[in-house]
Amino acid sequence: MFVEHEASVGELTSQERRDAIQSERRILGNVVQCDGARATISAYADDIDGAVTGLWTVGKMISINLGATRTVGLVYAIGKSDRAWSNEGQNPIEVSIELIGEVRDAAEPGAKPIFDRGITTYPHIGAVAHRIRSHDLQAVYDLAGRHSITIGALSQDEAIAANIAIDDTLARHFAIVGTTGVGKSTAVSLLLRKSIVARPDLRILILDPHNEFAASLPEYCVRVDSKTLDLPFWMFKLEEFAEVLFRGRETVPEEIDALRDLIPIAKNLYRTPNSGAFLRRGGDGLTADTPVPYRIADLIKQIDERMGMLESKNDRPTLKSLKTRIESAASDPRYRFMFNSRLIEDTIHETIGNIFRVPHHGRPVTCFEMAGMPSEVVNSVCSVLARLAFDLALWSEGKLQLLLLCEEAHRYMPADPRLGFAPTRHALSRIAKEGRKYGCYLGVVTQRPGELDPTILSQCSTFFAMRLANEQDQAIIRSAIADSSASTLAFLSSMGQREAIAFGEGVATTMRLKFEKLAAELIPGAARHEEDTLKSGEVDLVAIVDRLRNVPTHTQQGMPFAEVVDSSRQAGDPDYRKPQPSRIQPDEDFDMRYGLKPATFGLRPRSG
Repeated sequence: MFVEHEASVGELTSQERRDAIQSERRILGNVVQCDGARATISAYADDIDGAVTGLWTVGKMISINLGATRTVGLVYAIGKSDRAWSNEGQNPIEVSIELIGEVRDAAEPGAKPIFDRGITTYPHIGAVAHRIRSHDLQAVYDLAGRHSITIGALSQDEAIAANIAIDDTLARHFAIVGTTGVGKSTAVSLLLRKSIVARPDLRILILDPHNEFAASLPEYCVRVDSKTLDLPFWMFKLEEFAEVLFRGRETVPEEIDALRDLIPIAKNLYRTPNSGAFLRRGGDGLTADTPVPYRIADLIKQIDERMGMLESKNDRPTLKSLKTRIESAASDPRYRFMFNSRLIEDTIHETIGNIFRVPHHGRPVTCFEMAGMPSEVVNSVCSVLARLAFDLALWSEGKLQLLLLCEEAHRYMPADPRLGFAPTRHALSRIAKEGRKYGCYLGVVTQRPGELDPTILSQCSTFFAMRLANEQDQAIIRSAIADSSASTLAFLSSMGQREAIAFGEGVATTMRLKFEKLAAELIPGAARHEEDTLKSGEVDLVAIVDRLRNVPTHTQQGMPFAEVVDSSRQAGDPDYRKPQPSRIQPDEDFDMRYGLKPATFGLRPRSG
């Protein structure tokens, strides 16, 4: 039995559990105060010879020996009562710790120690405190056989792996928060890579506002942007379609009512061309929200016919305004992904299969790149994708496991309801509240948790909190963490790169960790930054203007403003001549206003 020379209470721990060469200074102090959550330890900052040991530091874990059990605590404050340092003799200090739980030895010889968050026996006055053993530290973060992945190492002991329970982390949703530049995107990329390996059946859809994740997941990812996205307008619900038509502004109730009446008629005309404007009532009746194809030309035709009716005389200004909105949206180059198809076909199977990777063909991740998209497009598309993700998981009866990862989530589900698109908020909130029952999971990444919808944030059961300097953001995290680990958040403003405090269902107990280091080429945004640095310093103004107008650099049919410009000549030069726009005659079989065939879609062919 080993007894500290200056201590009156021995450590009731068999010598065989220690390393033979371990220093006798392992006993560091004694408990002098304790309550239900915290304790104070009396110790010395230096040894008998006057050398400062540095054994007590903030953030370290210690163990208080109680015989059969050992209480585990986290050092969150150190102080000297008289606030003075003496070079004569030892300097007594007070160490404040937060009680986390207790470790007890297993009944079977040689078995691993067992950690319990609850405390059955509290430390008594004079109980011996010492540095925690590695075996006990491993027991604190042991996941008790749950399916786990390794994402890094513990900050207080880099020899011990930091593991998370991947199934619980995904199924109960997770959030990664931290100020800009601390490594959130790198942590996300690491988590996704580990999740794909651990869960091969998982499909992942990333809402990527900075176009940076596709390059970091090249072997797993399919890239989708506004040019390659094929999301037909008829898959939008009425309120999502209205967001596009009204460009994010407040809607006009009369126009919405007209759309609610006329869109089902247009859908019925597509299904049964000879039925006229009569809707079938019953179980298979069509509504404005039913994802059934219809033609914009038929919708315009119904508006024209209603304007021609005598009883609609008072509604003509409303209908005319609605017609103008629809025509404007259909010809807007920003909405090509909705109205680009020349032939309206029922492509819902191909659309959903491509976006949600069914089948995935070895690439289960879809990156939806939103950089450069106007806000009303982002709002509508995010709403459609979130709604489809939940419905797919629901009707697949758990066979399809989906993770919807929302990067910069505060942009499209803000705390202020006046700033966000209500259908997007509703669709994401539905996943957060009910998604885990059907296999639809939510991952939230944000640098401003204080600006995020608290309803959605509260549904995330696992948090990875990286460095946060804002007091409001820290308060949000402080309200989510357990009271027994609240002092851990004192490190939020001073943590280093790739460091995080993990707490919630996915970890055994609150854990300060450092994420694994990714290869330089796999860091999100690194490839694009390297490509930009290699480019020449010359600025191509013509290409910039074409991208500003959201049109390709070559001449487009029906877009006279996309003409070729001689950048070497400027207006005012003597030999400056503005080139004549090349007028491409539309084919007789097509109505270029809506990209529809008159013979196919019921429009009267134009006479010569």
